[in-house]
Amino acid sequence: MKTRRVVVTGLGSVCPVGNTTEETWRALIEGRSGVGPLTQIDRSLFNSKVAAEVKGFDPSLYFTPKEIKKSDRFVQFAVAAAKMAMADSGIDMSKDEPERIGVLVGSGIGGLRVIEEQHKILLEKGPGRVSPFLIPMLIVNMAPAQISISLGLKGPNNCVATACATGSNALGDAFKIIQRGVVDVMFAGGTESCITPLGFGGFDAMRALSTHNEEPEKASRPFDRTRNGFVMGEGCGVLVLEELGRAKKRGAVIYAEMVGYGMTSDASHITAPDPTGDGAARCMVNALKDGKIDPSDLSYLNAHGTSTPLNDKVETLAIKKALGLEHARKVKVSSTKSMTGHMLGAAGGVEAIACVLAIRDQIIPPTINYKHKDPECDLDYCPNEAVKCRVKVAMSNSLGFGGHNASVVFKAYGK
Repeated sequence: MKTRRVVVTGLGSVCPVGNTTEETWRALIEGRSGVGPLTQIDRSLFNSKVAAEVKGFDPSLYFTPKEIKKSDRFVQFAVAAAKMAMADSGIDMSKDEPERIGVLVGSGIGGLRVIEEQHKILLEKGPGRVSPFLIPMLIVNMAPAQISISLGLKGPNNCVATACATGSNALGDAFKIIQRGVVDVMFAGGTESCITPLGFGGFDAMRALSTHNEEPEKASRPFDRTRNGFVMGEGCGVLVLEELGRAKKRGAVIYAEMVGYGMTSDASHITAPDPTGDGAARCMVNALKDGKIDPSDLSYLNAHGTSTPLNDKVETLAIKKALGLEHARKVKVSSTKSMTGHMLGAAGGVEAIACVLAIRDQIIPPTINYKHKDPECDLDYCPNEAVKCRVKVAMSNSLGFGGHNASVVFKAYGK
């Protein structure tokens, strides 16, 4: 049976650099940082005092006051991004079969904020004062559940939780669901909002966060020799994936075609990547093979690029292994985390959107704050300024704690 082709027909995002997809994309192309002083919690308590927070997000644009009280921030981001993606796609549920449209949106951590708030109430006021909405507010699957309820989507409804690989795994799994013919459309991506005392404190205790506190906008500096940790972020990215024939029949605008997905495990360490880069390299190779893409045809790679000393070095090594040294030195690589910070489970969704828009506009967002060359990070990271060039094929990498690796591949749509 002929494999069904899958295209991207809608985009939605909430991000530290913009509360819509186009706002975010303009900021990324202009090299604007979304990092600033930590404001959601008391920064004096932590070694790292910077974060990439979503600014000016208004949940009342997407929820009633009662709904706001019953939903954690990570769910609010997810529903907002999904509604944007649906509007962008032009899908009209009054004319569609809801059973043929599904949702696969994940979160690495879920409702940590409500857990902390309600635990405090439990200790101070007793179990009788705990919110009856605690469980449905905190569980990770409530992001796709609320999207499904809000938009009336009755197809597969699932979530992924693979730490920082979550968004890319969700996209890849949704891609395969459409290829298999289970449904025709999937809303897919990742969402996260856990800049809380416990969440931030946990990463801070690991010494995983950047301590470049003096100039917050320069704290995230992937591949730069002076990098010393990632900047914690929050946000959401949702893409509408659609079977090609259906998209053409309804006259949808097609951003790009999704062609490949790879996932592997390092089987090495609970937080650190395999120092050989083997797992990440195999993941990229698998994704390219799945899409029938020769490594030499890859135009752009949106790297995981967290700004931690070990991740950036190992990912660089993995790119060389996957693409071969000659093409690895030619391909354009950038880390949009230099601007958005690390949105954890949401990162893969937003970074896939960056790949799709790089194909649409034939421009690659930069890696900002790249000033000091690292001999172990020696590829073309598009330093500090966007690069206008031919972008035919783009790949996004996501590498998560626990050794989870996921890569997704998009190419320019051609009949």
